[in-house]
Amino acid sequence: MTNPPSTSEPAHPDRSLALRVSTLPRDTNHYGTIFGGVILSYIDQAGAVEARKQGRHRWVTAAIDRVEFRAPVRVGDVVNLFTAPVRLGTKSVTIAVQVEAERFTTGEIVRVTDATVTMVAVDEKGAPIPFRMPSTL
Repeated sequence: MTNPPSTSEPAHPDRSLALRVSTLPRDTNHYGTIFGGVILSYIDQAGAVEARKQGRHRWVTAAIDRVEFRAPVRVGDVVNLFTAPVRLGTKSVTIAVQVEAERFTTGEIVRVTDATVTMVAVDEKGAPIPFRMPSTL
């Protein structure tokens, strides 16, 4: 059994697990914690996983908004990325991403960061398209 996220902000009520990753030594900085850019990459990937639920298209990242790291991620921690759509446009989807680290040594769950990702559906030439249309793949 794991502890609830250590944060004063509640978890998004409609969130689902989009990505789960075990951290490795190659992902660390010289302080022994995981690079922020590695976590940003996971956030981007989790946003793409959630966007594909809206339509089987090519999805590109238009924006990742406000990422503040609240706690470090360490080697061996399992990073869980939860997503929930917060706005469905015609050609874009805005997705809430919540990142938690499951501590390797204790199993404690720690909220690492939250972000909002905007993904845009595009055709083979990169032009935005309505994502409710049939698959373009």
